[in-house]
Amino acid sequence: MPAVRVHDASPDDDLFAYLARTGGDDVRRAQLIGAANAFKEGDAALGLAAADMSSRTAARRLLAATAVGRLAAAPLFRDGLHDALAAALDPRAAAHVSTWSLGQLKTFVLTADEAEVNQLLPGLASDVVACLVKIMSDAELVALGARLFHPLPGSRLGARGYLGARIQPNSPTDHPDDIRWQVLAGWSYAVGDVVLGTNPVSSDPRSVAAVEAVLWDILVDFGLQDTLPHCVLAHIEVQAAVERAAPGTTGIWFQSIAGSDAANATFGLDLEGLRRHARGRTGRWGLYFETGQGADFTNGHGRGVDMVVHEARKYGLARLLRADVADARRRLGLYPEPWVHVNDVAGFIGPEVFRTRDQLVRCCLEDIAMAKLHGLMIGLDVCATLHMDIGLDDLDWCLERIAPACPGYLMALPTKSDPMLGYLTTAFQDHVRLRERFGTRVDDRMWEFFRDRLGVVDARGRPTARFGDPVWVHLQLCRARGDVRPDDVIAGEGRAALAAVRARGVAIGEGHGDRPWDLPPALDAEVRGLCDDAKHSLRAEWRAEFVSKIPGARRLATCAGDRDEYILHPPTGEALSPAALTELHVLKDSYAGRFDTVLVVSDGLNARALMDDEHLFPFLDVLVPELRAAGFAPAPDVFVLAGGRVRAGYALGAALFADLPGPRRLVHVIGERPGTMHHAFSVYLSAADGLAWARPRGVDHHLTRVISGVADTAYLPARAAREAVAILQDMPSRTCP
Repeated sequence: MPAVRVHDASPDDDLFAYLARTGGDDVRRAQLIGAANAFKEGDAALGLAAADMSSRTAARRLLAATAVGRLAAAPLFRDGLHDALAAALDPRAAAHVSTWSLGQLKTFVLTADEAEVNQLLPGLASDVVACLVKIMSDAELVALGARLFHPLPGSRLGARGYLGARIQPNSPTDHPDDIRWQVLAGWSYAVGDVVLGTNPVSSDPRSVAAVEAVLWDILVDFGLQDTLPHCVLAHIEVQAAVERAAPGTTGIWFQSIAGSDAANATFGLDLEGLRRHARGRTGRWGLYFETGQGADFTNGHGRGVDMVVHEARKYGLARLLRADVADARRRLGLYPEPWVHVNDVAGFIGPEVFRTRDQLVRCCLEDIAMAKLHGLMIGLDVCATLHMDIGLDDLDWCLERIAPACPGYLMALPTKSDPMLGYLTTAFQDHVRLRERFGTRVDDRMWEFFRDRLGVVDARGRPTARFGDPVWVHLQLCRARGDVRPDDVIAGEGRAALAAVRARGVAIGEGHGDRPWDLPPALDAEVRGLCDDAKHSLRAEWRAEFVSKIPGARRLATCAGDRDEYILHPPTGEALSPAALTELHVLKDSYAGRFDTVLVVSDGLNARALMDDEHLFPFLDVLVPELRAAGFAPAPDVFVLAGGRVRAGYALGAALFADLPGPRRLVHVIGERPGTMHHAFSVYLSAADGLAWARPRGVDHHLTRVISGVADTAYLPARAAREAVAILQDMPSRTCP
């Protein structure tokens, strides 16, 4: 895409005067606003990145000279979400700043008293907030983050001087012991005071309920259920179903959100539905949102607008829903302040959004500032996928530069490598190091628990002999449950359970290296080995002899020319090549509508995940007979894509199913991100009638369910195949018009 050049701006120009003088339209305005951003690959892909530093500086000067009210009154795009955000603004606060230039607003938020700034925040439109951070340097973003705080009610979480942690006890198989032991391990390092939040492998409500129960039981046994919430990060409708089935068993409710109605629809969300859920959250815990720059455009909803603007609107949505929770509580005569916070997953998508550690830092600083300017408590997942140019040591470098901006919390895992999602993030030890480095504290209530109940830190806050000993915490849990067996018996049982967890690929350390924040040397070597393996896996390609053994294999190409293009430019892997489309159209005629189910196998980000022994073939051996036994008619061809992403499967389904009668189903098997011992693959299941398949984007993620973590060492392929058929049997009535 061409870059944006701005070389003819006059010193007297603001954004709108410049556009009037140069004849620019709304597209040009979006380009100028995008050009003010620090460079990121995601903006470049949309043609919104400045061509050079001179153009970026000129674009920032134009924005700085523009009146706040003029920016708020001229959104880059309008939809129902934008209109709801605009209607919710405080009119007095908005009027107060409307005549200020954006530069004057910047000076105010960086110099005025915190209380004065907070009074005006409800009047700042999300698009204005986005433009504001564009004209700030990294140092100014840090300064802003360090002077605005919005702690959660009844706690010190998000307060000045505090850095919290969300323990993320992900399991490749949703195994309860994997989840439980990661929580115990985190607490052994005095980490974990914001939420116990697990990403589930299965989105089935019964499975989600089982994970909820594991987390809930730990909290209840230690008497922490009113101190610390738990959460299973399934779709909000699934969490609602679990709560209806077992009232009181869910904690804080989670949802990923986007910056437009269309992008939220990709998540299966609509604004009124979200607001309805928010108005129902009147208990102790409210809502927990996940955001991240780049999610909108990578899902096909960029609308020619840069990533920072989309991200700002997500915080506007979170602010709107937070107000709905507060209003619902107020109507019931409850203390109105809601427990609502947001977690920015910066870096999770990949190099199509940004590639380098400097860009990761910039993204995190922008998002901290934007969330705080919306009055929100924000946490960060300072993370990187293994196909980015960011490694383990780079994350330490990033954290040193992000922590002074005072995010409310960070992720917390036993190591920097997530055992289920296969990406790099923040380890328990990072929290210990950052506490020492910056003098930050854990929420007072949980610190008392770590000190007085578990004894892993002493009265001065220093590690004790029990520090980093999850077996000791397991013993305390057993005692809390009334277990009176001798200590050595319980400890022996704990060590055996911990060994089984590690054997399933969940690395949990005990103790530490030379310093309390160092991983044990053997575990450090193990994690680095997994990262090295991931780099090799990312470059793996189909072996011809393997493909030849797939029954009915028919190879097709996407638009990705080679592995580098596929990794760095994902849209090339979402579209089928012209030759592939021609072949499919011919094949559709020969099928004559006889087959209602098609199987696709893609390499994804790890072809080895499918070529490893006992992975793909055990899955196929069970899947195909089970499909036939269930009354489905699978096509005889198995389509094998090189450089294939999830949406390439939708394109294939559209080519074969468009306008055919009755429900038509797609089973897409694809290699997951590497980074764990499992080399796991996922199964994407889509079902719709021929009219939906014929519409552009008629079948997308909103009509798809996923089984992830499939491997011979994780979620067994044969079991996944049976679950896939069961899900397909359940899908048509809910997804097909």
